[in-house]
Amino acid sequence: MSVSCRRISSDSLGCLAGRVTVTQNGKDAYGRHAFLAGDLLSFCFFLPRELGVTHARMRFSSDERASLLTLPVTWTAREGTEDIYTLSLQTDTLGAGLYFCRIELDTVYGAVYAYGGNALRFARHEGEIPAVFQLTVSKPKHKAPSWILGGVIYHVFVDRFFRGGDAPPAEGTFINPDWENGIPQYPPYPGAPLANNMFFGGDLDGVTEKLPYIASLGTKAIYLSPIFRAASNHKYDTGDYAEVDAAFGGERALVRLIGEAEHYGIRIILDGVFNHTGADSIYFNRYGHYDSPGAYGSKDSPYADWYTFKEFPDRYEAWWGIEILPRLNLRAPSCREYFVGKEGIISKYAALGIGGMRLDVADELESDFIAAIKDRLCEKSEDAILYGEVWEDASNKIAYSRRCRYYLGEELDGVMNYPLRTGILRYLRYHDTSALSYYFGEVLLNMPKTAADAAMNLLGTHDTVRVLTALGGEEPEGKSNDELATLRMSPAARCRAVALLKAAYLIAATVPGVPAVYYGDEAGLEGYSDPFNRMPFPWSKMDESLLSYYRMMARVREDGLYRDGEMRLLRLDESLLAFSRENEQFAAVTVLNNGEQPITLLLPDGAEILTDQAAEDCRVCLAPLEGVVVKIGRDGHLILE
Repeated sequence: MSVSCRRISSDSLGCLAGRVTVTQNGKDAYGRHAFLAGDLLSFCFFLPRELGVTHARMRFSSDERASLLTLPVTWTAREGTEDIYTLSLQTDTLGAGLYFCRIELDTVYGAVYAYGGNALRFARHEGEIPAVFQLTVSKPKHKAPSWILGGVIYHVFVDRFFRGGDAPPAEGTFINPDWENGIPQYPPYPGAPLANNMFFGGDLDGVTEKLPYIASLGTKAIYLSPIFRAASNHKYDTGDYAEVDAAFGGERALVRLIGEAEHYGIRIILDGVFNHTGADSIYFNRYGHYDSPGAYGSKDSPYADWYTFKEFPDRYEAWWGIEILPRLNLRAPSCREYFVGKEGIISKYAALGIGGMRLDVADELESDFIAAIKDRLCEKSEDAILYGEVWEDASNKIAYSRRCRYYLGEELDGVMNYPLRTGILRYLRYHDTSALSYYFGEVLLNMPKTAADAAMNLLGTHDTVRVLTALGGEEPEGKSNDELATLRMSPAARCRAVALLKAAYLIAATVPGVPAVYYGDEAGLEGYSDPFNRMPFPWSKMDESLLSYYRMMARVREDGLYRDGEMRLLRLDESLLAFSRENEQFAAVTVLNNGEQPITLLLPDGAEILTDQAAEDCRVCLAPLEGVVVKIGRDGHLILE
């Protein structure tokens, strides 16, 4: 092997680039960094010959061991200006876990280190490396919940969706009868205390009554905001996990909803708020509303060790320091047993027939507790699904100085996909590709395939600004809550925002994962941050154009490629996004015009347009912010004219 003897400076080294490809059991891994125990991986490193590599090796480490395993990387071939090095690895050699891989090169100029994942960069000193190649090996314990693939998740904030019953308001609460006006109770300024005791009257019977509507969106799962007994309208301050709140119709209404939803092929996902309770709860009972003393009232309470007191009884650990939300000590044996014991809360609702749960603030729960929840859910239904609220890359998240385990096969089936939401919104509103590129190039590739296929691809939730407002509304900074309560877009701004939302949903519905629709987004609800994002559903004034688009995308997702088809990113720049979902025979290609000028696509013979556009002379013209999905043969090509 001949090597150039020109000395490489640190500056010129930074200009060199390499790449890595990986096959999984002999098949293209599509850039993924997450695999199953038992897989045979073949790494192929393309290194610039200018480096003058003489030896190469790959070193594996973990959080527990800085040097776990070192394997030689073998020179295999020469291709153009690159040398090709290969390494085969049986993942059982490592076992289930999260690993970090460093590629170390001996060159004629000394030691060089490679970093950066699939697109390699190089540094002369180990300390200069900003990132390393990440590898996840998972060992699934339970059956993957394939029933949700190809469908839609519909997220219902129960009090604001639809009135189906006539339950009277609980003591200390009241009903706002003005559903049409729909201004929620709000504090004088962000962060100020708020009673949250004003209800609009939505309930579980209302959800049941609207099942035909929900099903028309392609829904396979309804994710309900918390339904356990609680004082507030949002129910994140649980009073009693064993009771479904009477204001929502009680357990009878939940059982009815589960049974009726089954006729539509829909399962119910409950919101599990297990990190904290309400101070006004049977467990804590700060205000004496329950007969037996809670942890606040007596050190002899059976719930005394469920909470951590700094100074009994008024100083205790609470979620984010909010006194009305005392934090649970889930390590207390009786507390843990209450939730995940054989006769515990999880088993109770699993026995009623729920399809799964979403865990509130999952990063504040111990990984073994999450795994225990999954076990209990799957005792009743082997394909029950478990989601977690995680706002970052869940594959490597560190919370409270500990590495979270979500994807190792015993914990979550998927997470709320906030990084995708961030990428879509920045791309469409600001033509900024960075967050979406980060998602496609790192976050998505770090997910095990089953987690990527089941990911909750949300555009809005009860914790975010309404997506229509996020895309087209005025910036909220400097505005009072009184202003934000009634601030709406101008007709022109709203028209553009609707076009942007259609584009956003096109992306969310065709990348890997399950699109999650926050109630009312498909009908055109506007609103700023909590509580203005929780207005009643606008049944009398729905945006029919948006609604038709969401229903059209439900038909697109009936194609089997949207269950578990592999994804390939074809192009991402400020004005154009294109990607495909593929299997061995076909590819469904999403193309979105994010520019200011129309574009024309030339279709191959036999192409099928899955969206509503019509082709003329094998051409499709896309106006600005218009997208199309075209199904072609695996070897076919779309041409941008």
